[in-house]
Amino acid sequence: MRRYLIFFSFAAAVVLASCRGGSNGQTGGADADSLSVDSLSSDTLDEDFSHVIVPKAADELFDDFVFNFAGNRQLQRERIVFPLKVVEDGHERLVERKSWQMDYFFMRQGYYTLLFDSERHMEAVKDTSLTHAVVEKISFDEQTVRQYVFNRIRGTWMMTSINQIPLSQSHNASFLAFYQQFAVSQQYQAKHLEPTVGFVGPDPDDDFKMMEGIITRDTWEAFAPELPSKSIWNIVYGKPEKEGTRKIYVLRGIANGLELQMNFRKHGKDWKLSKLIT
Repeated sequence: MRRYLIFFSFAAAVVLASCRGGSNGQTGGADADSLSVDSLSSDTLDEDFSHVIVPKAADELFDDFVFNFAGNRQLQRERIVFPLKVVEDGHERLVERKSWQMDYFFMRQGYYTLLFDSERHMEAVKDTSLTHAVVEKISFDEQTVRQYVFNRIRGTWMMTSINQIPLSQSHNASFLAFYQQFAVSQQYQAKHLEPTVGFVGPDPDDDFKMMEGIITRDTWEAFAPELPSKSIWNIVYGKPEKEGTRKIYVLRGIANGLELQMNFRKHGKDWKLSKLIT
C-alpha cells in the first residue's frame, strides 16, 4: 500500500503540474490572470467573435448564449435592455446604449469558475427551460459581488440589470469567506481536509482511463491546486438555492481542456474538502 501511495502521489503531481501551488505552505493566491492557461486580449476576442453569426439554438442553453455575449461586441449591444439599470452601493443609475463599454466577463483569463450545491444542481446547466440566470463576479479584494441579471424574453436571452452587493449578502457567503482563505494557504487547506479525500484523475498510463485513490493530509502538498484568489466567477441558473452543507467548486478552461472539481462539506461552521476530481 505504501508503494502504491508513493506512485499515486507522483502521478497526480505530474497530472496537476499546471495548477500546483507554491512552496512554504503558500499557494501564492493566483490572481485572475496568473493560472497556467492562455489569456486572451480584447483584440483577439473581437477578431475571433466579430463575424460569428449566433444561431437561434444558442438561446436554448444559457451557457451557449453567455459565451457569445461575452465575446461578440455587436451581439452584446443587441442583447442589453437599454437604458440599463445599474445599482451600486444602494445607488441606482441608468446606462444608455452610447455609454456602454464592452464587458468580456471571464473570457480574457481563459477559464471560469462555478459553484453548485449538489450534483443535481449541476444538471441545471443543461436545462433548456430556464428563463432567468445571473452571472456573478465575486471580488475578494473589494468584498463585493457584481451580479449581471439575464432574463429570457420571448425566447431571447437579454441582460436586464446589474446589481452590486456586499459579499456578506451573497447566498454563498459562508463558503466564499472560507474559500478566500483556502485559496491562498496550503497550511489552511491541510487543516480543512476530511480525514481522507477522494481523488479521481486521468491515468498517466492510459489516456482513456481514470484512476481513483485517496489523499491524506500528509500527501496533500503533491495534489494542492493553484486557485484564483483575487476574484472568481459564478453563474446562478434559475433561482438560487439557500446555502446548505455541501458545495461543489468547478474551475473550467475555455477551449484548453482544463477541468478541476472540488467537493466540500460543512461541519458546524467549518468547510472541509471531501473530493478532488481533475
